[in-house]
Amino acid sequence: MRPFSNALCAPGLGVIAEFKRRSPSAGDLRPRGDPMELTVAFARAGASAVSVLVDERFGGSLTDLEAARTVAPDTPLLAKGFFREERQLLQLKLAGADAALLLLRDLDDDRMRALMAYATELRLETLVEAHDAAELERAVALNAPVIGVNARNLSTFRIDRRAQLDLVARAPRDRVVIAESGIASRAQAAAAELAGADGVLVGSTLMRAKEPAVKLRELLSRPLVKVCGLTREEDVAVAAEAGADLAGFILAKESPRRAKRVLEVPDTMLAVAVFVEDVAKTDADLDQVYARENGHRSRDAALFRGEERVATVVDLPWQQGDPSHVERARAAEGRVMLAGGLSAENVREAIEAVRPWAVDASSRLEVEPGVKDHDAVRAFVEAAR
Repeated sequence: MRPFSNALCAPGLGVIAEFKRRSPSAGDLRPRGDPMELTVAFARAGASAVSVLVDERFGGSLTDLEAARTVAPDTPLLAKGFFREERQLLQLKLAGADAALLLLRDLDDDRMRALMAYATELRLETLVEAHDAAELERAVALNAPVIGVNARNLSTFRIDRRAQLDLVARAPRDRVVIAESGIASRAQAAAAELAGADGVLVGSTLMRAKEPAVKLRELLSRPLVKVCGLTREEDVAVAAEAGADLAGFILAKESPRRAKRVLEVPDTMLAVAVFVEDVAKTDADLDQVYARENGHRSRDAALFRGEERVATVVDLPWQQGDPSHVERARAAEGRVMLAGGLSAENVREAIEAVRPWAVDASSRLEVEPGVKDHDAVRAFVEAAR
């Protein structure tokens, strides 16, 4: 039985919620609750596992780990710190850990092999953490079953999400891959998921939240919400303020909502470039691609991250309705983005019927093609939540 990695292999994106008192980048976090209270709250909010930072330099201790284990006997616990010796792993196991963090930055291959082997004897799993391409190669060569990819440079504390996502995408799919650090929104968690991560580790974001468990539920909540047909910066700003996760920019020449370019979006959103057959390179995070049929777009589209197809957009026929639309969407496999005629008035019913990964609205949120009705955008996002 491998409680830690098995929990992260469950369907959907797993979240490791972290309890820590201090952060090297943010300083004193003043967590709203003790490890006992927050471990229970995180488990109830849907965390796949709970991480406890036990290093005294960051205000942690084995006492925090023991407290978490006392109140959550069935919740997988990851111990985080700077571990270099076998005796430390034994202490973690005795304190209740199911897994321990091992940093490739601090351990050569021989030491890493020895610690991984001893952890196996203890029936203690390991999360082997990489920060760059060379360390990822080492983790793979060491046959680490669970690999963490940290977006934070531990020397400068800077976050580089793009580099992290590229490493996540390069990791073998037969490993459990965790994206760590700097995740503060549903969009950032979804970006890691689409790159291939099985889970994300979230610490400072939760510790700084007024209600950590509520913030965790927010990160886990689905469907994602996309506002498409954006052409103006002020409409992007309203969609972001309303809480939309995806901003769609239609670049197809036949669309009355054609945008001149992909506009800049905040960190809380992912930009989606929408094409009909003729795909061009943009700064968008994702490409939504329709085939061209009879001079117009096809009914459904594929969502791509780079060259990899990551979801299917189930849409209506061009300028037509279809009473079987919801049934088609319900039968689709994999991640589904439901589009076509959605608004605040019908999106909740559609979500209940289909349980999509994302919902997408455009024309019913407008005062005219390409110009959004701000009240309609806000109402749509609120209804989809």
